[in-house]
Amino acid sequence: MIARNLFLPAAHARPCSTGHSADVAAYSYGVHHAMKPQRMRITHELVQAYDMLPKMSVLRPKRATPEVMTRFHTDEYINFLTKVTHENVRRLTYQGTRFLIGEDNPPFEGVFEFSSISAGGSIAAAKRLMEGQSDITINWAGGLHHAKKREASGFCYINDIVLGILEMLRYVPRVLYIDIDCHHGDGVEEAFWMTDRVMTLSLHKFGEFFPGTGLLEDRGRDKGFGYSVNIPLKDGITDESYKSIFEPVVDKILDVFRPSAIVLQCGADSLSGDKLGGLNLTMHGHGRCVQYIRSKNIPLMLLGGGGYTVKNVARAWTYETACALGIENDIDPNLPWNEYFEWFGPRYRLEVQESNLEDLNLKDGSLNEIRSRCLRYLSELGPAPSVQMQDVPREGLGEHLGLNGVHAHAPIDDLDERLAQHARMVYDIQSQSDQTDSEQEDDASDDESPSRRRGRSSRRLRNGRQRMSIVTSKYFDVPRLPPEFERDLTHDDDFGCGHEPWNVSIGNGKKRRFFESGAEWDPVKRVITERARAGVRVYEHAQVVNGIPNGIEVGVREKDRDSLQEEAEEELDVEPDPEDEE
Repeated sequence: MIARNLFLPAAHARPCSTGHSADVAAYSYGVHHAMKPQRMRITHELVQAYDMLPKMSVLRPKRATPEVMTRFHTDEYINFLTKVTHENVRRLTYQGTRFLIGEDNPPFEGVFEFSSISAGGSIAAAKRLMEGQSDITINWAGGLHHAKKREASGFCYINDIVLGILEMLRYVPRVLYIDIDCHHGDGVEEAFWMTDRVMTLSLHKFGEFFPGTGLLEDRGRDKGFGYSVNIPLKDGITDESYKSIFEPVVDKILDVFRPSAIVLQCGADSLSGDKLGGLNLTMHGHGRCVQYIRSKNIPLMLLGGGGYTVKNVARAWTYETACALGIENDIDPNLPWNEYFEWFGPRYRLEVQESNLEDLNLKDGSLNEIRSRCLRYLSELGPAPSVQMQDVPREGLGEHLGLNGVHAHAPIDDLDERLAQHARMVYDIQSQSDQTDSEQEDDASDDESPSRRRGRSSRRLRNGRQRMSIVTSKYFDVPRLPPEFERDLTHDDDFGCGHEPWNVSIGNGKKRRFFESGAEWDPVKRVITERARAGVRVYEHAQVVNGIPNGIEVGVREKDRDSLQEEAEEELDVEPDPEDEE
């Protein structure tokens, strides 16, 4: 691998890259698992054999810390990854009902360290790009676009792409994300589904294929409506067909969105002959996307992604490294000697040729329709969105306050304990209806096309009741939480607390709601809430206090409000207001 990231600064500066190929290749998902981290090491060896490393500066960024990962992922999920092993996975996932669902994402040894390398590389690459030290940065160990906020998916545990884009958004108003992986970039799209600061473009195989999302009509929501662009493809698409839709759509996006930076996910499972893909791109057709985006002279971050025929992955990413360097026409197609030379037989050439797979996109003429509709959708967007930008802090809050040396498990004082207790109340999740927005859209119209209904259905299934396997592309039921484990949700020390973990589902199939607690900062409302939860009957047929959970109507007579206020202030040691005494 070009080792966690490769950085290419401006033409007049010395190129630079980073190296952690040995670190990444040391991990294994399992002997028979389709994902092979060793592909990073093979790519690195091939790049080194082509003598590309001296043309760049190799850097070694820090691994991402758990605190950094929680910029997107939940505290509970990150804490889970730091603890999970083969021995405790059934207990920590509550019998496979959360975090790691199905068999695609095994709890292999060192999963957290592996994820921290990937995430740390993408974050460092984004930061260096935004600081103007590089024009192009590469992290072939990144591009894990399926990971969700609180769940692993599709061989991806940490979504380094989202973390990298969030770092970019601290510096620039708009970022364009382009995904040429064979699978839909659902994790990144979902993260930025409701914002116009990030536009996501995904070209992917669609149908009975993992993850089952990415319909053309899926365009975002609210403020982000129109800023999610999906191009669903069928089996067998060739270089020319891919180019005919990739370039015009990208040109239109650059015209209407005017991104300040571009993130290009170069998943190699869209190449011909991939074990899990079904497309028919050659190495040069795949690399042409990199060349085209590079020609736009916009700060660019290249990331890895899928790719399950290892020798083709190494070939493609080596060639695309040359494309980033601008020397793709100078390298010898005959492979130089390297440690893995025998892997590339019998031809021993830097090439991935197309097969005789039929291009179904041309057979039914669907590609032209998709292109025209996609361009029409983009034409409906207004001017490029803007955002008020401020100076980016040069140091973190902890460093500024001198707290970096404080140990995470240091003794806490009374104030810390009170704040922690109140925070647990604020983040306490409430059981809500299982009906989701996508279900409502499903029931809203019976006139939708079958393909549109299938897309809505797949998104609904992903939301809770079923998942799809990336290996088999078959749906499977998410197991229900056994009754004996429901009690443990509120008494499990593995979450580092003795209360209900706020960002995990409650195991009864109901949709999770966050930041909608009945707890109030108002002392009076807080006491009322606590009494309501304790089952204490408060006066009926009086005013309704807003914020009480589960729609409970609780009233307070005016003559009792003063006593409740005094009780709350005494508990919280609040000084009485002199005006109230008068």
